[in-house]
Amino acid sequence: MKLLFPILAIAIVSAVVQNFAPWWSIAIVAFIISYLLRLKPGLAFLAAFLGVFILWAGVAARLDFGNDHILSTRIATLFPLKGNYWLLLLLTGVVGGLVSGLAGLSGALLRK
Repeated sequence: MKLLFPILAIAIVSAVVQNFAPWWSIAIVAFIISYLLRLKPGLAFLAAFLGVFILWAGVAARLDFGNDHILSTRIATLFPLKGNYWLLLLLTGVVGGLVSGLAGLSGALLRK
């Protein structure tokens, strides 16, 4: 329960803010929420990582299923993913998760 609220807060606020701000606004959201909720550094990283990972991978999957995996399969062939669109969706979530996780960790460490 201690982890669920920060994950949901970061995911929901990031989803709203990304409609009006650039992609890197997830870092600002994770930083501020980790700072305000007084999260421990490890918990802050995990909550921010999971919140944005679920958000970005979910949005990418929703968009990808809407066009029958055409674009993601083509992009996956450019990378060493052998045309596997699932790996591309996971990679999308990991990139967003790392950005927000490190920002959340920074917010927790600044509070400390």
